[in-house]
Amino acid sequence: MAFVNPIPDNISKFDNVYDVLEERGIIAQCTNPEAVRKLLGEEKIKFYIGFDPTADCLHVGHMIQVIVFLYMLKYGHTPVALIGGGTGMVGDPSGRSDIRRIMTVEEIDNNCMQFKNLFDRFLPFDEEWKYVGNEGVYVPGHETKTPEPGMCVHVNNAHWLRPLNYVDFVREVGSKFNVKEMLRAECFKKRAEEGGLSFFEFNYMLMQGYDFYVMARDFGLKMQFGGNDQWSNIIAGIDMSRKLSDIEVYGLTTNLLTKSDGQKMGKTASGALWLDENRVSVYDFFQYWRNIDDADVNMVLRMLTFLPMDEVNRLSALEGSAINEAKEVAAYEITKFVHGEEKAKQALEASRAVFAGGGVSENMPTTKMEKSAFEGEGYGLAALMKEVGLEPSTSEAYRTIKGGGARVNGEQVTDKGFAVTLDCFEDGKCILQKGKKKYHAIELA
Repeated sequence: MAFVNPIPDNISKFDNVYDVLEERGIIAQCTNPEAVRKLLGEEKIKFYIGFDPTADCLHVGHMIQVIVFLYMLKYGHTPVALIGGGTGMVGDPSGRSDIRRIMTVEEIDNNCMQFKNLFDRFLPFDEEWKYVGNEGVYVPGHETKTPEPGMCVHVNNAHWLRPLNYVDFVREVGSKFNVKEMLRAECFKKRAEEGGLSFFEFNYMLMQGYDFYVMARDFGLKMQFGGNDQWSNIIAGIDMSRKLSDIEVYGLTTNLLTKSDGQKMGKTASGALWLDENRVSVYDFFQYWRNIDDADVNMVLRMLTFLPMDEVNRLSALEGSAINEAKEVAAYEITKFVHGEEKAKQALEASRAVFAGGGVSENMPTTKMEKSAFEGEGYGLAALMKEVGLEPSTSEAYRTIKGGGARVNGEQVTDKGFAVTLDCFEDGKCILQKGKKKYHAIELA
């Protein structure tokens, strides 16, 4: 099936992708805005975004980078998806208060494979393009062919980072970096002040900078994009390219998905908002966006949907209860992008059934459980709410029950010791509810 870019032709009045990204509020910082705007308007370039495989699934924080890929494709540029099989062995300390868990090589390689599988859902790849060669710091590699127009390419930095000779690397690369300057970088400063930055993590900036340099040197990469927390790492790659080979490259960061209160978007009671329906149901994914705060509507519509700006501005200007129309549109558009039109329609219908007061829908999240679990004294409601993901812990479930926020088949439950038994099932189904909007069906297997 041929790839169809979901970005419509009428997305913007601008014909330079820099202006389009700026109009959507996606650009946070750029190393040389004038030069980058000229470059993107006059040339078709290769650029990259790096993804460290810290889990086996993409989450909503990765979504803006996938969207940037699609905009750049739309305007004729070639995205390079760099999967961090090398950098993932250290882990980025940016924005963290503790060291990342050190993963095994097998975990990292599996996560890299899962990332590529998820990218394939959203992006077209020229699978015949390969990066080959590169025998250490001093011997460049090369691309096997020019990427096909309108397609992405992917590469794993394990190719050049894992075989590196450490002494060669620190002689050639480490000698060009000033430790005092590095410690001023935002990605290190806080950790260093708190005494928690290890030498192991300190290498990360050099590794990411080396990624940028290798690709600029070996197949003409011109830019790196990344979240705004990557600014210092991007600057490291620009400096390295200039110092080692006098190559001029550029960097651009995107605004992070943060709510109006400054909190990161995509965090739920049960964890991250994953893009895989086996981790977060389509209904729950839809409901997350349907329940965003009024103040976040404009940002979500601008950055995460492909509606023209006139429509974005019309919807986000709605007031009072009418703003719910905008939230429903946002939820539908984002769910359609991530999970497809059919599943988005099902989630929309289920959501409307819930908001209409019916509460029951064929498309609501459902967990099948053995009948034996509910025989005799039954299954404690608090434990069951945790089991199916309505609550992150039994203690949180107890608080919800005590506060009157739990219902079983529409009946409020305030007894913390309440247990769900076979008597609670009708036609093999029991409906749990948390608050006004979260429902979960238990179905007997």
